[in-house]
Amino acid sequence: MSKTGLRRRRKSLPLVSRLFLSHLLVMIVGVGSLLIISKVSSPRFFILHLQQLEGKGVIFRVARTSLLQGFQTAWNRGTFWSVIVGTTAAGGLSYWLSRRIVKPLTQIEDITQQFAAGKLDKRLPPSEIPEINQLATSFNQMAVSLEDVEQRRRDLVSDLTHELRTPLTVLRGYLEELATQRMDATPAMYQQLAKETRRLERLINDLQELSKAEAGYLPIKVEPVNVRPLLESLVQKFTDQVLEEGPALQLDCPEKLPRVLADSDRLEQVLMNLLGNAIRHTQTGKITVRVWVERHGIKGIIPRLWIAVTDTGMGIAPEDLPHVFERFWRAEKSRNPHTGGTGIGLAISKRLVELQGGEIEVESQLGIGSTFRFYLPLA
Repeated sequence: MSKTGLRRRRKSLPLVSRLFLSHLLVMIVGVGSLLIISKVSSPRFFILHLQQLEGKGVIFRVARTSLLQGFQTAWNRGTFWSVIVGTTAAGGLSYWLSRRIVKPLTQIEDITQQFAAGKLDKRLPPSEIPEINQLATSFNQMAVSLEDVEQRRRDLVSDLTHELRTPLTVLRGYLEELATQRMDATPAMYQQLAKETRRLERLINDLQELSKAEAGYLPIKVEPVNVRPLLESLVQKFTDQVLEEGPALQLDCPEKLPRVLADSDRLEQVLMNLLGNAIRHTQTGKITVRVWVERHGIKGIIPRLWIAVTDTGMGIAPEDLPHVFERFWRAEKSRNPHTGGTGIGLAISKRLVELQGGEIEVESQLGIGSTFRFYLPLA
């Protein structure tokens, strides 16, 4: 067989065979070295021992040859059985250890194949070997992350389908009626078609912005910002839009505020989302925008500025609170196509606040109202 063929055959051997052969080779080298050294040195040491005994008066001249032959025969027999028993035991132990080492690798191969086939719930069991156990831990963490991504993808497709179905159904219905001339074209109809078109456009824009924000591609220019003029402008703007019988807007903010590290445009976007939601779900009562500075508190806390939007609207049920910042989430009470919400605004707001180094929270009681608050680090 050529050298190339031997190399290919060696490469095709499984890991358990390679480990076993490597252990066997080490064992053969060790036993061979022991036999050669013992074979050469043992008779000489035995003769030296006889000479020392003769120096003490013991006479072995007649029996020396017979003693030496008997020693060699006994040594050969003992060595033979020792090699047989030792090789068998060492070979069996080597094979067992090789199988034990390769077993978790075989499990990893099996689990990864199932994972690649779409079974994302598969996980690697812990191993007694630290390196393999670390590999299993890393794989399981990756598996959890990928499973979460896949679940989010499915939820996104499902939610997106639901959100697109309503305006598309309305558009199709009107267009079919116009095409069959069963309905006369009126300005009101065209306004309704334009409204549904704008809704689709707003949904697509929100999705694109959320995708950029979650992927980290949304440009954020953080710089020292004075939030009071921005808050005053927004409160005045929304006050002008609220009807007389609607909620009253008020600003609870100190005259002098420290600057915060933020992107003024993105901060305005977050506040508009929160104020828009508050107005949309508050028929009467008031909406308060409160600002305060937290300089001292829990040990190790970074000085920061808090902004809270509190309303006296319908509130959110306790079981719905954990889902408030999820994309497309809307409580059943507020799932109204006429409110104009896409269910993405809060998800975008959460990501924008995080990109500016802050965190957003929510507290709410059903029938009493809600408070959305977030903080930004001080400049």
